[in-house]
Amino acid sequence: MTRLKVIAAIASATMLAGCVTNSEEGNPEGWSPIVPDEVPEIAEMVPASVAADGVLSAGTNPPFAPFEFKDSQGDIIGMEMDLMRATAAVAGLDYEPVEQDFAMILPAVQSGTLDVGASGFTDTPERRENFDFVNFLYAGIQWAQQPGDDVDPDNACGLTVAVQRTTVSETDDVRPKSEECLAEGKEGISVLSYDTSDNAALAVLMGRADAFSADSPVTAWAINRSDGKMEETGGIFDAAPYGWAVPKDSELGPALAAALQHLIDTGDYQRILAQWGVEDGLVEQALINEEPLEGLPS
Repeated sequence: MTRLKVIAAIASATMLAGCVTNSEEGNPEGWSPIVPDEVPEIAEMVPASVAADGVLSAGTNPPFAPFEFKDSQGDIIGMEMDLMRATAAVAGLDYEPVEQDFAMILPAVQSGTLDVGASGFTDTPERRENFDFVNFLYAGIQWAQQPGDDVDPDNACGLTVAVQRTTVSETDDVRPKSEECLAEGKEGISVLSYDTSDNAALAVLMGRADAFSADSPVTAWAINRSDGKMEETGGIFDAAPYGWAVPKDSELGPALAAALQHLIDTGDYQRILAQWGVEDGLVEQALINEEPLEGLPS
């Protein structure tokens, strides 16, 4: 299907809002579903509490394109959704994405309301204290600005930077940099926190923020759809793994890792990501908290 193009100029707030909401007609041109068959020995690894209803419920917070966003019918689609659905299929499960506020996903996983968190989570040491992460991609943080501006991510004191609330861009990037500015006797960074990444990008396009900080695939997606109204500034930094969050020491982690390893071995993993233009940062083997698991069935 053809994608809706981002408007050529910022004519009005209403027009612009429609450009960066990641509300598109559907999947990328040339996309086709990749849903592999169940692998019985992997399905046997799924804990009984999850296997009981045959459904893997995953908390997600669209829009966070290309990982997850809604199509014109309101269905949640995206690269991470495709990969999660294929992983669930290998484990003998149907996949059910559940839309939630980003900040509420990990608590829901911890309480058992959801089986897994699948919403572009960066696997950090702090989060590992309470969760295990099945790593499926490596990426870093990338800033964006309006063309012609001269924003330096390493020297942003006194600027206004937009982020998605509670993401690593806010907690590990912009706010610590602002604290450093203040400690040096300089003006801090004004942090504009939004519920979604598209609204954070919109703040730059509208001139409300000097820059947008997000995970590099998210920034690249927003820039590609800005019709030249945004550009990268600075390089990619703080590379880290993305992961699907499961409760600490849950048997679900190894089951999902085994299913992901199967997708890697068959090439379906690479094909799913390539359909979304993601060809860098791929993992070579299944990892949990960046550690390989031995003896995984495939």
